[in-house]
Amino acid sequence: MKRLMLALLATGCAAALTARAADDWYPSRWGAADTLGGLNNVTPERIIAAAKLVKQGKRVALGIETNSKTPTFEPRTFHLTVVQPSQAGGATLGPTKSTYNDDLVMGWNGIGSQMDGLGHVGIDYVHYNGNKATDFVAADGLKKFGMETYPPMVARGVLLDMCAYYGKDVVPEGTAFNRKEIDAVLKKQGIEIREGDVVLFNTGWITLIGKDDERYRTVAPGLGKEGALYLADRNITAVGADNFGVEVVPFEAGNGMYEIHQIMLAKKGIFLLENMNTGPLAKEKVYEFLFVLGQARMTGAVQAIVNPVAIY
Repeated sequence: MKRLMLALLATGCAAALTARAADDWYPSRWGAADTLGGLNNVTPERIIAAAKLVKQGKRVALGIETNSKTPTFEPRTFHLTVVQPSQAGGATLGPTKSTYNDDLVMGWNGIGSQMDGLGHVGIDYVHYNGNKATDFVAADGLKKFGMETYPPMVARGVLLDMCAYYGKDVVPEGTAFNRKEIDAVLKKQGIEIREGDVVLFNTGWITLIGKDDERYRTVAPGLGKEGALYLADRNITAVGADNFGVEVVPFEAGNGMYEIHQIMLAKKGIFLLENMNTGPLAKEKVYEFLFVLGQARMTGAVQAIVNPVAIY
């Protein structure tokens, strides 16, 4: 009986350890109630330091144009319709004959240049900081992690020019960026990654838009698993790239589907910025800059179409 009790106790302890190991990614380092993740790294001191990177007063729009032809992850679509309310048949409004145009958008927020919020990707319906989908996901908007809850993302931006590193105008799909590659590019460019940074990869992939849309939206070079964990250990705020998924596709051998999304969003609270227009920065060899993003504060939205600005 004593042996049986010891065996049962050992089994129970093992089960508890297994369960704890499975949940070791939450609560987050900012506490069990945190919903901001990497945005906690955006501090007044770091914003002031990032602002000092502005030397020439130049700015680059990091967002691409968004329209019905933008190649995107299926089944996402986007359509815009311009309307002239109450003006049918040439009617006008008031004694000064006011006329105006409005627009209607029928589409997905996860199209074009976009910011993935922490409610976007989970692990078996568990999201950042252990939040279960059943507790906050609703058809009329997220009850946590909505785009209205995030403060502006203002940080030191860092560009890693993978095209220059590989000596290619377009880095081939399936090329994974891990610690070796990241460190080599940092050394080549003479910069470092610091806590709170927004890290962007330039792969040349965006030049495929309009030329090979099917390739653009289905495969890509990008962040590998080791590279994702390496960047996460540096406590960055966000990571992005000039392609549709940031992570490498096809996925590395042994990795799950969009596991980098799971690591960054669910486990680490690091935001993803997809389809960033990094080419102009790479052309000018601008590797660090002031990064400014203020997303539309749509209540309960999972993602947002964005146009961040790099200022240098």
